[in-house]
Amino acid sequence: MDQDQQVGGERAPVQEGCTVMHVDMDAFFVSVELRDRPELIGKKVIVGFPTGRSVVLSASYEARAVGVRSAMPMSTAMRMCPDAVVIEPRHQLYYQVSGEVMAVFRSITDTVEQLSVDEAFLDIAGSLRRLGTPLEIGALIRKRILAEIGITASVGIASSKFVAKVASTRCKPNGMLLIEKARTVEYLHTLPVEALWGVGAKTREVLARLGIFTVADVAATPLPSLQRSMGSTGAALHALSWGIDPRAVTPEHQEKSIGAEETFVQDTFDTELLTRELLRLSHRVAGRLREAGLSGRTLALKIKYSDFTTITRSKALPASTDSATQIYAGTVALLQALGDRPQSVRLIGLRVEKLESLESAPLQFTLDPRDDHSRNAEVVADAIAAKFGTAKIAPARLIRPRRD
Repeated sequence: MDQDQQVGGERAPVQEGCTVMHVDMDAFFVSVELRDRPELIGKKVIVGFPTGRSVVLSASYEARAVGVRSAMPMSTAMRMCPDAVVIEPRHQLYYQVSGEVMAVFRSITDTVEQLSVDEAFLDIAGSLRRLGTPLEIGALIRKRILAEIGITASVGIASSKFVAKVASTRCKPNGMLLIEKARTVEYLHTLPVEALWGVGAKTREVLARLGIFTVADVAATPLPSLQRSMGSTGAALHALSWGIDPRAVTPEHQEKSIGAEETFVQDTFDTELLTRELLRLSHRVAGRLREAGLSGRTLALKIKYSDFTTITRSKALPASTDSATQIYAGTVALLQALGDRPQSVRLIGLRVEKLESLESAPLQFTLDPRDDHSRNAEVVADAIAAKFGTAKIAPARLIRPRRD
């Protein structure tokens, strides 16, 4: 579906003041995978691990049509959509493509607020003289992302961040919607209450008990009544129902930490399995660090036991690192320091914290030449993966034996 819209039908859109964009990739992980497997275009596709407690990371719109949603347990998704093609995720590739997407945004404007790997707010006020009207700039962004990266994006354009996000959601997939500043309230009042930021299942239940089901209902409810029932949340929802969102687009700050975690198919006491998973996670996190040009000075280990009790342990490093070998060694040491585990482990994860750019914090390597060799090998693997995206390079310990 390819749609370009503006509120107001055929009337020429009044674009003045609509300089905030929300740009969101369509089914991002699936779209990246379909570049390599175009024969799956138009089919039900799910990205996620097919067994155990894994969840859906991304689903094609064909799969969504039968009820599959992101974060849904894979077991539920496969019951709903047994004929779906399941593709295991390639996180390093997704972060690489995310960097390419963000580079397109930054070529349009310096004011980019990245929200996740596949979406961002843009303030294009300073780009109008150079690139044209908001609708023309939105069309340019969509055209470049498709031509240069091979995926599609939906673009919402409005006078505020909240309304731009509403617009991009309402025009998915592969569409563009501009909501005129003068008609913002009129448009919002046609929407269900869940269109408001912060209205999930529990908040919707609270609002329903108050007889509130639409954005217009929120706007018509006296503010004191909302505040008595919902406190500050009620005040925030009331402001949004009138299109009030004064927050500026703020260029993203450097990430405070980068991490990854994994939930096991079955709870485990097996130390070999735990350390092997830490090795895999170390390589994933190190790749993300190098992709972002960052390194970190603190390691953190996360363990969730079978009764859902969660503990974390952290340690400072003698020098900043982006090396999977050093991250792995540090987190294994944290695991060993825990001693005997009182229960089986449900989830294990790690994070690298106190991040610094490589330019401001040059890496300091140990005197052991093996450390340099390990990182050099990781950098070479990065280059190979960047050139041959489908290549699978991993430590031998992580390679699954073939089943003939």
